[in-house]
Amino acid sequence: MSKEKNVINFYVLCNRLKNVIRTGWKLWNVQRERIESVAEHIFGVQMLAIAMKSEYQYDVDIMKVIYMLAVHELGETIIGDLTLFQVSQEEKEKLEHEAVHKILSGLLDGNQIEELFIEFDYHNTKEAIFAYQCDKLECDLQSKLYDEEGCVDLNKQEDNAIINDAKVQKLIKTGSSWATMWLKFGQKAYPYDKNFKVVSNYVINHRISNNKKL
Repeated sequence: MSKEKNVINFYVLCNRLKNVIRTGWKLWNVQRERIESVAEHIFGVQMLAIAMKSEYQYDVDIMKVIYMLAVHELGETIIGDLTLFQVSQEEKEKLEHEAVHKILSGLLDGNQIEELFIEFDYHNTKEAIFAYQCDKLECDLQSKLYDEEGCVDLNKQEDNAIINDAKVQKLIKTGSSWATMWLKFGQKAYPYDKNFKVVSNYVINHRISNNKKL
């Protein structure tokens, strides 16, 4: 296959992510004309990584982080956006790794890109740990933005299996808003360092949407 065809094939495949809607928002019945796609999430998490590196001066190779985040959802071009309420962590990882290997097998730098994907997945380097925290926090920040728009009604979740999860029910009973529930769940579920926790707590306690021009 020609190099030109490899370039176009890879581009067109990745372009699918512009139309893959994030499953979590569909499961929570987010009511909005446009709901975030996986491609938009990738952009958001890269921008969050740049900001976190800037303000907290992390000792990481930010260009490696950005590259890693660019490909961290690559498997979803084939398997879609699966949540851990749909499949186990082990099954999701197996499906993603098989998909990514297939996608990258035709590229000259495929092995190098695949290594970055796996590095992110295993969280065993400082760049991967940093990128993973950004990935999880970005989702919580987006939930806050949707909540501030009034896109979610917790009383209209009849077809939402997640709402019956014991941890979710416990947070609901404390009177937490939908976004606060997401943020507190993230603080318990993910290995955030002190800086990510500070940002998460700031978001819980402040309105973050800003329609004013800078």
